[in-house]
Amino acid sequence: MDVSRNFIEEIIDDELASGKVSKIITRFPPEPNGYLHIGHAKALCINFGMKEKYQGECNLRFDDTNPAKEDVEYMESIKEDIKWLGFDWDRVLNASDYFDKMYECAVKLIKDGKAYVCDLTADEIRATRGSFEVPGTESPYRNRSVEESLDLFERMRAGEFADGERVLRAKIDMASPNINMRDPVIYRICHAEHPHTGAKWVIYPMYDFAHPLEDAIEGITHSLCSLEFENHRPLYDWVTENCGFPAPRPRQIEFARLNLTHTVMSKRFIKRLVDEGVVWGWNDPRLSTLSGIRERGYPPEAIRDFCSRIGVAKADSEVDIAILEHCVRENLNQNATRAMVVTKPLKLIVDNYPEGKSEDCFIENNPNTDEKHVCTFSRELYIEESDFALNPPSKFFRLKPDGMVRLKGAYVVKYAGVEQDADGNVTCVHVELLEGTKSGEEGANIKVKGTIHWVNANDSVDVRLNMFDYLINDGDGDYMDRVNPNSLTVLNGKAEKFLASAKPGDRFQFLRQGYFIKRNVDGEEYNSIVGLKDSFKAK
Repeated sequence: MDVSRNFIEEIIDDELASGKVSKIITRFPPEPNGYLHIGHAKALCINFGMKEKYQGECNLRFDDTNPAKEDVEYMESIKEDIKWLGFDWDRVLNASDYFDKMYECAVKLIKDGKAYVCDLTADEIRATRGSFEVPGTESPYRNRSVEESLDLFERMRAGEFADGERVLRAKIDMASPNINMRDPVIYRICHAEHPHTGAKWVIYPMYDFAHPLEDAIEGITHSLCSLEFENHRPLYDWVTENCGFPAPRPRQIEFARLNLTHTVMSKRFIKRLVDEGVVWGWNDPRLSTLSGIRERGYPPEAIRDFCSRIGVAKADSEVDIAILEHCVRENLNQNATRAMVVTKPLKLIVDNYPEGKSEDCFIENNPNTDEKHVCTFSRELYIEESDFALNPPSKFFRLKPDGMVRLKGAYVVKYAGVEQDADGNVTCVHVELLEGTKSGEEGANIKVKGTIHWVNANDSVDVRLNMFDYLINDGDGDYMDRVNPNSLTVLNGKAEKFLASAKPGDRFQFLRQGYFIKRNVDGEEYNSIVGLKDSFKAK
């Protein structure tokens, strides 16, 4: 039977069959300048997925070539996110592990006449790079002697020059149709303390120079990266070939990055939201960061399912966030414990139920088990304010004058009367239960059109519910102009007493409300995960 393969798997299968490679080695190379987001989850699933499928290896390598922006905090958060998603690396490595080797490669390029020290400023280099229609202009320092460039490069390393005063550029082709090949900068000066190497270095390799060298040194067979690096591939190959690495060299393969509606995946903008206090922090449940998604309550299995469903494509596109929510909802529907929570409590008094009496009712936990939990029924209950209407609209099948409803897991009750305040607002509803209608008892299957949830007023637990909407409204323009001011609403409700024993991280379906997770904080606080309504229609 044919097994569906994506284009990356087709390439790997062909290379394994031809003997070009014998063992698949990939890597996940984040820059530790922020927290991972949902877009990184796709890259994780692809790189670690190839490891799992082909019984190969996958390294976690921190691209720590820019010490001015990097932090150990981000490195630790990245490790936590990868573990949470269910992946494990073979080795933890750093780009800085190879700084000596990279320096040797740069010296080799200078000696071979393929690199030179340039005194142009960053703006001047940018101005002479040309455009797609116009070739670049050669630097006046392009034909410096090998000896002079070697001397200047050594003095750059010794710290004689200020940041930006000189750079090392590869000497390739200023007329190349690929602008990335027009004498790219491969080393710059940066007087900054490095998390791993301290003050040893004041020159640092640029990403386009460092990354292919790291892959070649580690023996990476397939460098799997997102589509924005496609135009960098010729430079990637140029670096590994001209720095003397023998074939077979690493092969770069690009895939479409993940773009998701209502979602920001720019670390720069996410940092701005954090710094300006728009959100709680990097782990705010409204963010697309994996730590925020974890705080929101999304199961890691649902994230991996989502990445599998959207597949591996060659062309960028925007994915509807409803697909992600569908995967989350599908997982939680099978695994989340059911519970009853009232968000806007309205007192309900069962007139013909004795005061002081209490009895057990049973609510199913989830479809994966026959287990049920106990909730208690008494004379005084709470129902949702919206589940009663004194002047109901047509087709209102909840509690109303002259109407009957079933209380979930308990009795059928019929309307008896109301209490109102001076302004005419209903403050309490009175009902009478119908004997012999308790759920689960023989003969209790009386037909009513509505079933509503409730909690016992005498032993309910106060809960705080953080209700989330999309942080960013769809549209064009600056993200800050599209921030949804109503992305967080806090509700204070009443819950079944068994939620008092819920542990942080426990997930629930609050009946007729949605899915929620207990927060890792003191008190009875819950984050909304996703609603019950599914707008995604699977094909």
